[in-house]
Amino acid sequence: MAELRHSSSIGNRVTASPRKRDDVVASSSPLVPDNNSAPNVDDDDDDYRGRYYPRDRFRSLFSSHLQPLFPFFFPDDSRSHPHNSKISLFLLVVIILSLLVAISSVVHRLNAPYLCKKDGITLQCPRVKESPSLWENPYSSTTSWKPCAERREGLISDIPSENSTNGYIFIHAEGGLNQQRIAICNAVAVAKIMNATLILPVLKQDQIWKDQTKFEDIFDVDHFINYLKDDVRIVRDIPEWFTDKSELFTSIRRTVKNIPKYASADFYIDNVLPRIKEKTIMSLKPFVDRLGYDNVPPEINRLRCRVNYHALKFLPEIEQMADQLVSRMRNRTGSSNPFMALHLRFEKGMVGLSFCDFVGTRSEKALMAAYRKKEWPRRFKDGAHLWALALQKRKEGRCPLEPGEVAVLLRAMGYPKETQIYVASGQVYGGQNRMAPLRNMFPNLVTKEELATKPELDGFRKHVTSLAALDFLVCLKSDVFVMTHGGNFAKLIIGYRRYMGHRQKSIKPDKGLMSKSLGDPYMGWASFVEDVVVTHQTRTGLPEETFPNYDLWENPLSNCMCRA
Repeated sequence: MAELRHSSSIGNRVTASPRKRDDVVASSSPLVPDNNSAPNVDDDDDDYRGRYYPRDRFRSLFSSHLQPLFPFFFPDDSRSHPHNSKISLFLLVVIILSLLVAISSVVHRLNAPYLCKKDGITLQCPRVKESPSLWENPYSSTTSWKPCAERREGLISDIPSENSTNGYIFIHAEGGLNQQRIAICNAVAVAKIMNATLILPVLKQDQIWKDQTKFEDIFDVDHFINYLKDDVRIVRDIPEWFTDKSELFTSIRRTVKNIPKYASADFYIDNVLPRIKEKTIMSLKPFVDRLGYDNVPPEINRLRCRVNYHALKFLPEIEQMADQLVSRMRNRTGSSNPFMALHLRFEKGMVGLSFCDFVGTRSEKALMAAYRKKEWPRRFKDGAHLWALALQKRKEGRCPLEPGEVAVLLRAMGYPKETQIYVASGQVYGGQNRMAPLRNMFPNLVTKEELATKPELDGFRKHVTSLAALDFLVCLKSDVFVMTHGGNFAKLIIGYRRYMGHRQKSIKPDKGLMSKSLGDPYMGWASFVEDVVVTHQTRTGLPEETFPNYDLWENPLSNCMCRA
């Protein structure tokens, strides 16, 4: 019908009379010479517009296609009421505005970074069209942020000469490998804040770990100093002119001890720097968590990331052994397979320190109570309050997951029985009996001791920190990393994987959900699986919005990553 109206309207306009129609037909015939291809200005105006003016032809062609969709814009009756024209204009304006809003929204979505935002204790992440994968985060959610704390080439160093700095600082990096790593990053930052020279940190011989590892036994010193040469002046040892080196370990006059936890940059400038200028060399201890996150300049936080992700490299032999372990994990079945690294925090010390209640026999519970009373007498008191405390902590998700709970969680997420799992942990409390549920549900579960031969690991056994470094690197390079409890190890791994691309999943279990679900006798498996899958879609190591007092090591987004 539109085509019929189109042809009839053209005919009505063009053929005003039979004589003119014949003229038109004759002039358009291929047998007649085309002597009048250009219009004659002396012709009748109506005849000229009907035959040659292109606007009417365009309007008629346009209206023939749009009239069925928008009858108000192209009425059949040319004498329609003016009211229709107003309605048509109004609708046209509304459509144009709607299109502009839609286009603006699409452009905003395309340009906006993929960022998860906290809503109370829950995490809200943008939806993506890609189907979820067991082993990778959606590609579209991993392309908005990139690491940007690395050293910039070509910059002119503004580091003064060794004699021009404000003095020397010396620190003991205490605790295990990951606590030591954080202390080293903070020491570099503090030296930058005070424009001081940093003496290469000493890894303290911890009484718990019984380790005597030196900095050069695990980290590449040359790379460390050279990479940071434009940021901070670092020397390998105490200057030779300082004769009594032991004084830095023992003398109160050479030690700054009043540094509060998470101190600000201003605190160091106002309280520590004057003492360094006075004594030239000062020891800072204790030095665990002695630098804040929100109360320091952004460039200081960026420097800490530069140390952690770029300057601190393990020795080549440690890197090579870790690469071998990763390769063996991926090829255990004869073909290339992804693998999961599980950081299982269920050692006796962690179980005792948690003051949570776990399934066990009466004798096991009695032995654990005696252990807690011995190690933490002030917290244990008479033990009467511990049951209520344990229940409260479990409800709040503050208790380590047992191996059996981890197995149920992973199976609910969809990981099959054949999943290859690398376990990074110390001696599991309860031994093989406690590990049995996890091994039964996931039999392809191994440790570094099972992947490597005894001679291969003997070279690392003399330093406990070296063995911890192997676990660190394998977890870092795994296809999926799963933590079971908090701690510096898990924080650093998740933060590192976020910084380096966050494509591979880093699962942080919702222990509160596990407590609620496993404690509900009426919850069916299907409902449990649905809750686990939905909840953990947003707990896979994607970039998260930062907030006051956020942990830089677990979420290096704001200061250390940039919009891609």
